[in-house]
Amino acid sequence: GNARAILTAERVALNYACRLSGIATLTAEFVELVKHTNAKICCTRKTTPNLRAFEKYAVRCGGAMNHRFGLDDAVLIKDNHIIAAGGITNAIKRCEFFLSEHKLNLNIEVETKNIDEVKEALHHNFIHRIMLDNFSIEEMKSAVEIINHQVEVEASGNVSLETVKQIAETGVDIISIGALTHSPKALDISLNILS
Repeated sequence: GNARAILTAERVALNYACRLSGIATLTAEFVELVKHTNAKICCTRKTTPNLRAFEKYAVRCGGAMNHRFGLDDAVLIKDNHIIAAGGITNAIKRCEFFLSEHKLNLNIEVETKNIDEVKEALHHNFIHRIMLDNFSIEEMKSAVEIINHQVEVEASGNVSLETVKQIAETGVDIISIGALTHSPKALDISLNILS
């Protein structure tokens, strides 16, 4: 190609290649560690502004799946929503009402902090997934047993290469990891013109 054009685009192209390759490589390491289970590795929406589509593509290249792309893909009732609504039951009921009023057919996921919240969320047939946020391994095992395949189970919070295998072995369906897109080490890739 034209040397001027190549050198003009070099740094931007390398920055993309380095970052996205780092994401795909880190993702593949997580996927490899849980391949003996049914758990699926998933990224979160913790992405770089204006790069979400690229970073989520890199996650898929690494063998994992994407969580929601945006707020309109599904409903995730998080801790702040639960507090603002006055509890899990109120948050779910408000969500049900909103979706019904607007004729929206979206999956609902509820974030839980303990076994009591898991049991409360499970009483609502309207939800599709329960997130276990920062649960211990023993609490995860208990929650998976209580949920008993009634809805999908997602583990989240402080997942690392050191802990992911043990988390997957609890029987959770999905393990979401923000670090896939917010903390990968960029691969060291360079462009050299040969004489």
